[in-house]
Amino acid sequence: MELHNLKPALGSTKTRKRIGRGAGSGLGGTSTRGHKGAKSRSGYKKKIGFEGGQMPIHRRLPKFGFKNINRVEYKAINLDVLQHLAETANLTSISVSDLREAGFVSKTALVKILGRGTLTAKIEVKAHAFSKSAQEAIEAAGGQIVKL
Repeated sequence: MELHNLKPALGSTKTRKRIGRGAGSGLGGTSTRGHKGAKSRSGYKKKIGFEGGQMPIHRRLPKFGFKNINRVEYKAINLDVLQHLAETANLTSISVSDLREAGFVSKTALVKILGRGTLTAKIEVKAHAFSKSAQEAIEAAGGQIVKL
């Protein structure tokens, strides 16, 4: 075997379709694009949601509702999660960074403590917001809250 007689493996290459090379090729004339219409023209690009000129569904359907641009989203953490974390990691103070390290919240999330579950550990809790029931439960257990 030498460089002048190397060939690709049988069936591994295909000859490409040469369109627009005259009527004798069988792929001349409309060059596989069919007759007329936007898709036959050069530079054709379909717009997102285009339905062939029919009124698109996103314009046919009625709009409703309202998105408040000032809405503040919190990641909810319940008291039972705090209790579990305090027991397993032996913590007396739980902050957002502790919850982040434990994998309960993402890096940018704001945290709100909610009142589901029971809390027996005396802990200091630092978070962005607290529900009334959570605040009462933490203080009843002898802990304290710090709003960030």
